[in-house]
Order: sequence, then structure tokens, then C-alpha cells
Amino acid sequence: MKKIIASRVIHDGEERICLKFPYDAELITIVKQIEGIRWSAQMKAWHFPDKKNPVPFLIERFRGHAFVDISLLVKKIPDKSVPKTKVENINKAIVADQKNDKENIILSDTAIKDIEKFRKWMEAGRYPETTIKTYVGMITAFLKFVSPKEAGECTSEDLVRIVDEYIMPRGLSHSYQNQMVSAVKKFYGRLYKSVIDPGEISRPRPQHRLPNVLSKDEVKRILESVRNEKHKVMLSLVYGCGLRRSEVLELTPGDIDRDRKLICIRQSKGYKDRLVPLSDRLIKMVDEYLLHYKPDGYLFEGQARGSRYSPESLEKVFRTAYEKAGISKKDITLHGLRHSYATHLLEAGTDLRYIQALLGHKSSRTTEIYTHVTMQSIEKIRSPFDDL
Repeated sequence: MKKIIASRVIHDGEERICLKFPYDAELITIVKQIEGIRWSAQMKAWHFPDKKNPVPFLIERFRGHAFVDISLLVKKIPDKSVPKTKVENINKAIVADQKNDKENIILSDTAIKDIEKFRKWMEAGRYPETTIKTYVGMITAFLKFVSPKEAGECTSEDLVRIVDEYIMPRGLSHSYQNQMVSAVKKFYGRLYKSVIDPGEISRPRPQHRLPNVLSKDEVKRILESVRNEKHKVMLSLVYGCGLRRSEVLELTPGDIDRDRKLICIRQSKGYKDRLVPLSDRLIKMVDEYLLHYKPDGYLFEGQARGSRYSPESLEKVFRTAYEKAGISKKDITLHGLRHSYATHLLEAGTDLRYIQALLGHKSSRTTEIYTHVTMQSIEKIRSPFDDL
């Protein structure tokens, strides 16, 4: 959780509230909305005129965005007419209010060390970066929920409570609940084998949802709405080869096999390599891109030379193109291009077993879901109502 340190300072002979925090674009946007706010290069902090009761104002302003450390701010009582005990009670209530907001809780050193041990164990096990990020995030949320308890003090009841009191009231998805269960099982299985029984954690019944799919015309409109060459090539590879987001971002120039018209996807989900056909049109697009951008390392670099393009940025590229194309379908993400690739192959008569291999699915049951969304198959079905 982001943290802001609030204090009182004298600046140019005026008493002001000082806010210090590491650079963060979101927090800066919120701070700039405060009346009278100014930046001090000397203090390397933001400051604004002192208010009569600044603590509730700051907590409400940054609720859900950052934890406000008011320990320095409440040391001085601005109004001597107010009894000290009353001020202390108010401060305690404000601090308690912050602690009641589970997202604003600052983890103990023990919890932070446990999370770091878990992260390092997953990294040593060569888990995918996205899995590590998800699981570490889940464990962080769990430890904030049970705070001030430490992980070693938890019981199976705490695991049940997080479902009943945190996940369900917030309307979080089935997949979120499943990920929480998986993360907690791995965490306790590795760090606290004798403390808790992971077998007591129940999983939700799986939901069977059809993938959201775009028509060929909609895909064409999305790609044509993109003007930036790098962005167009990335989205074209996601659709044209059915790649996952992580797969397109991990590509290097050496993964393109022009002679065989293939692209090599290395150590993807399940630590498997696979080959995917690359069309002449895509090869030409990639070659032109390489000629103009000359990447060093990853095929698609981030802002720093040699760095990988960020997943969040690629999602934003898709969302911008999707909105610009004027498509009204809801709940379509970048992954929808991969779904569309598989569906369009099936509609063109490609054998399901080949599609399974191209997508890198371990089980054919995963691929079979696309048989339920092909429009050509649906359109051939004649309703018995028409025979009445």
C-alpha cells in the first residue's frame, strides 16, 4: 500500500501541512486538487496551508489510494482550549478508522519478510512472472485481512473468514477466490507446514462462461484504428498467432523463423515451447518494424533500452484501439484477440487438435469451449419452431 507522511512545517513564515511520498503519478494527481497546494524543491515535498482539523481531511482525501501516516501531524495540538485527552481520543479513533480499512493496513516486518520469502521461493521455482505477481498479491491481501495477527498465528477459521467477510461482500469473482485458495495453500505449504490445514479451505464451484469473441470485421477495425507501428505489430501478432499477452512481450527478434514461416514461443504456460505459423503479411510487418525500431533484446521494448514492454501498457493499447474502433461489445480484453483467433480457425475448418497445439493448451477440454461459440455452426442449426 502506498504511504504518505504528513507533518507540520513553517514555510516562508507560514504554518503549513507537509506531504511526503515517493514519486507516484496517481497520488500527485490527487494532491494537486488540494486548495493552496505547492511543491517545495528544497523540502522535496508538497505543502498547503494548515487547516483547523487536517487529519480527517487527509484520510478522506486519500482513502483507498494511500495510507496517511499522521504520527508527526498529531504530536502538536493546534487548539490549546481542547483538552489533551480529547485530542488523543480523536487521534486514536482516526488511526483506528484507517486500520479498519483493510487495504490501508501497513504490514508488520514479520509479514513483509514472510511475503519476500514466498516470492523468492516462487522465483527459484521458475514460476511465471504473472503467477508470482498474482500469488504475492493474494498473500498480501490475506495478511492485511488477518492483521494484527501474524501468519504463524492463523488458523483454518481465518481462511474461511476471508471468504465470508472479504471476498463475498466485495463481490469478487470465482477466479479471485480460487487464486486466493491456491496462493494460501502454497504459502502455508511452504512456510508454515504444521500451522494450518489447507485441506479445510473450500473452492467455489467452477463457472462455465463462453469466451468473448470478435468478428473478423471487428478485429480489422481495431487493427486499422492503430497508427503507431509498434502497437499495430503487437496487436497483429496477438490475433494473427493467437498469443497470450505474456508470450508476445517475451518475444525476441531471434524467435522469428522467416525460412519456415514460424514463430517460436519459448517456455510459455506450463514451461512448454511451441511453434506457431507466421503469415507472409505478418513477417513483412515484423521486418519493417525491426528496420525502424532496431530493438536490443526483447522484440518489443519499453521506454528504457533493452527493457520489456509492460503488460499494462499493452492492455491500454488494445483498450484505446477498441474504443477508437467504436465497438460496442462489453467485457472484451486483449485476450479476446486470442479467443477470436481460435474461433476463426475453427470456423474455417481447422481441426480442433491443431488448434489445441497452436494455442498451447494442455487439455483438449480447454480448446473444446470454442466449439460453442463458432457462428457458422450456430447459424446452420435450424429451430424446430420453423417446422411448425
